[in-house]
This record gives sequence, structure tokens and C-alpha cells, in this order.
Amino acid sequence: MMAGTIQNREAFLSRLAGRLGREQVKETLERPIWKHQPQHEVMKGASIEELINVLKEHCVRIHTDFYRTKTSDLPKIMKEVVQEFGGGPVITTKDARFEEFGLSMLLSEMWPAEQIDVIEWNPELADKNIKLAERSNVGIVFSEITLAESATVVLFSTNEKGRSVSLLPQTFIAIIPKSTIVPRMTQAAKQIQAKVKNGEVLPACINFVTGPSNSADIEMNLVVGVHGPVKAAYILVDDM
Repeated sequence: MMAGTIQNREAFLSRLAGRLGREQVKETLERPIWKHQPQHEVMKGASIEELINVLKEHCVRIHTDFYRTKTSDLPKIMKEVVQEFGGGPVITTKDARFEEFGLSMLLSEMWPAEQIDVIEWNPELADKNIKLAERSNVGIVFSEITLAESATVVLFSTNEKGRSVSLLPQTFIAIIPKSTIVPRMTQAAKQIQAKVKNGEVLPACINFVTGPSNSADIEMNLVVGVHGPVKAAYILVDDM
């Protein structure tokens, strides 16, 4: 993402402050240190295996299939899950981790040989990617941060990792490296804040996805699969 140029910033902020009836605040504000911070106590000291158990148990509540495997068996599990979801077409983000986790042969050789279309998000195709995602049956992504408490995967959208991959296909699969698991939103926010502090350019969009689409707007009755993927699966990979 290219850094933008801000024009007329001071004039705009001064006008805004004037409308609010106060002077423009120019000094840096210090983050308050709260006396009570209970958010840091939830699952404090929990082991990685304890967090995995919490994640697995919560997947039942959010109607998400949960699998656990080692890297060497990931292609086998992935093939089985996609078959369970009805086969292709399959769309993936453009992510070097597909090769690192041993999925290149499945994506580029095995599935095409079985007449299963495999599409990789291509920045050069622009909006055509969205059309390809719409007609795909399965979208496959990697979780950047995984929240055990709510069984939520955090996805960073970039020009190579379009949001549509996890939103528009009929079903979606999130590959969860074990190393990405944290207790809850608190730790995810801390990681993102650290990126800002280090001067890193943040993704265009950060999405927190918890299982398949659902709604309980009508009489608090949960309906799954209403405005996005109707099924979801998480595949936890022991990468530690």
C-alpha cells in the first residue's frame, strides 16, 4: 500500500475544533493506565494446549468443523474437507504459506488432474477476482491471529489476499497455524498496535471472522448461512 499525502490538514482540524467550540489539541495524548484491566486476566497463563481445547469447544457453538493435523498430513485433510464441502471450484489467496505448508502439489497438480478448478487471487485481474470468488464453492485462507475464546480467525486483506476469498464462496476453510493462537481479542489488538508502533503499513482491511455467516436478528433465533459462507472449517496445523 502506498503512503498518501495529506493536504490542508491543519486548516481542516482548526475549522473542526472551532465548530466544536474549543481550541485545537496539538500535543500528543498519553494513553491512560487504568487501575483495573480485567481483559488481561482472561485465560492468563493458559498453555497452548489449553487454548486449543477452548478453541475446539467453541467451534461447536459456532457451527464450524474443527480438524487438527501436522504439516505432512495437511494435504490429505484438506482434500477430505473440500470433498465433504462438495468439491470445487476452489479459490485461494496468493500466499507463500500454501507452499510452505506443503499444499502446492494438491493445488497445482492433484486437484486439476481431478477436474477440480483451482483459482489463485491475482492482483492483476482486479475486480474479476470477485466474480471468480462468487462462482467458487470453497475459499481457503490462512489465519494471521486466532482467538481461542471466540474461535475467531483474523484475516489481513491486501492486494494479494482479497476479502472475497472468505466471504463470497459457498463455504470456506481457514488454515490455523498453531503459532497464531492467542487467548482473545486483547492479544490480537496488542499485536496490531505493535505493528503501528513499529511503523509497519497495516493491511487495507483487518477482518475478524467467526465461523460461517449467521444472524439472530429475528426473535434471537440463530440462523446459519444467511449472507455469506453457509459452512466453515478450521484446520489447525501443528507448526510449533
